[in-house]
Amino acid sequence: MSLFLPAEWHEQAFVQMTWPHQHTDWAPVLDDAIECFCNIAREIAQREPLLIVAQYPEEARAQLEKRGVRNGNISLVACETNDTWARDHAFITCIDSDEEKIVLKDFQFNGWGMKFAADKDNLINQNLTSNIMQRYGEASCRYDNRLNFVFEGGSVESDGNGTLMVTSSCLLSRNRNNTMSQQDIELYLKKEFNADRVFWLEHSWLAGDDTDGHIDTVARFCSEDSIAYVKCYEPADEHYEELTLMEQELKALRTKDGQPYKLFPLPLPDPCCDDEGQRLPATHANFLIINHAVLVPTYGQHEKDSEALEQLKKAFPRHEIVGVDCRVLIIQHGSLHCSTMQFPAWRTIL
Repeated sequence: MSLFLPAEWHEQAFVQMTWPHQHTDWAPVLDDAIECFCNIAREIAQREPLLIVAQYPEEARAQLEKRGVRNGNISLVACETNDTWARDHAFITCIDSDEEKIVLKDFQFNGWGMKFAADKDNLINQNLTSNIMQRYGEASCRYDNRLNFVFEGGSVESDGNGTLMVTSSCLLSRNRNNTMSQQDIELYLKKEFNADRVFWLEHSWLAGDDTDGHIDTVARFCSEDSIAYVKCYEPADEHYEELTLMEQELKALRTKDGQPYKLFPLPLPDPCCDDEGQRLPATHANFLIINHAVLVPTYGQHEKDSEALEQLKKAFPRHEIVGVDCRVLIIQHGSLHCSTMQFPAWRTIL
């Protein structure tokens, strides 16, 4: 395989975050949001370089330093932003082993189907291109304009070996690529990522999710033959039927060797609600794999958090499993993975 979309456990060159500020929807809880972002930044920068996109970089630097995050692994770039969800507006980065190039694929971000303003976020990649190409070396990097296709990093999972996993609810939503059929989109993804299989989950849902059901909130590849997923154990919970159907879909999937996947169930957190009583999309599946560690969102629920961490220790026996309190992030309907985007290195899989 020449060009491919690396799995998240592939060795990473750096991670990108996009920083909260007073002119975003974070304003009512800005201090708490910054505290959480600093905690995530601290864990990443201890293990690999971190690139922070910030509308006010000096403010962001001061906020990091105030909380004791003074790591030389962190660099900041000034850029106007609408929001903070780097997973969905950042490059989706491939490797072309034949050409020996990193390929920066810039898809269109339209605010999750035109639900929110995204004009500034959709320009971040173009503003960052020269910076990122310098990091890799310009001769080793190629910018790939794909702005005619709406696509978000949270909507796709890759095993690094030609298998992608997506949800029908997201990729077939009305305000993304509505002139394309499911077959059209599958053929497009296979071409763009040199994939030979696309798993479409027909069942997946979290109350409060405004992405139309990103795959990274419900099911994640942990290796070429294993998947972690959200499981609802309570028949009375509104998620029980849909997540049970999703579990059955996952059990029916097969690896390229024809074997069932090893499945690691992550307990659905107890209901987390906003001030108006609306349920928020808390999920432990929104973890970030980085070099030698997995950062896992927690929600102040000792039993559920501990069970999820234990399951992920089984799924990633060679990684350190680190919990990060992300209760504030779900107020804006995202979590840890949503707030980050990894960029692969030229090295072998960990």
